Amino acid sequence: MEYSIGEFSRLTNLGIHTLRYYEHEHLITPGRNSSNRRCYTDKDLAWIEFIKRLKDTGMPIKEIQHYSELRAEGEPTLSERIQILISHRKALNEQIDQLQEHMKKLDEKIKFYQCEIENATRE
Repeated sequence: MEYSIGEFSRLTNLGIHTLRYYEHEHLITPGRNSSNRRCYTDKDLAWIEFIKRLKDTGMPIKEIQHYSELRAEGEPTLSERIQILISHRKALNEQIDQLQEHMKKLDEKIKFYQCEIENATRE
């Protein structure tokens, strides 16, 4: 299926300006119809969702651009792309570990305050 930029914007929850920016930065390359208007496909939709996931997980735009360039080069870059994703996953796991440690410390502080409140109400 093909989508206009407006339809694609609604489907992806990205503004038209953002889509044009992504195109300018070579993250996406929409086709053009006979009137030279941008037309997006379901394949573009899946790619945008992946870009959004990379952004949401903290991958810098420059790294997403590099990944996108490799993707455009096709199959010969599969090994390099998987290494980028493995590296990003490692960074995410480190972030998760750090967040879990922060959560543990917050839980300890909450428990401390709960005990303090209980002790104060007993007196």
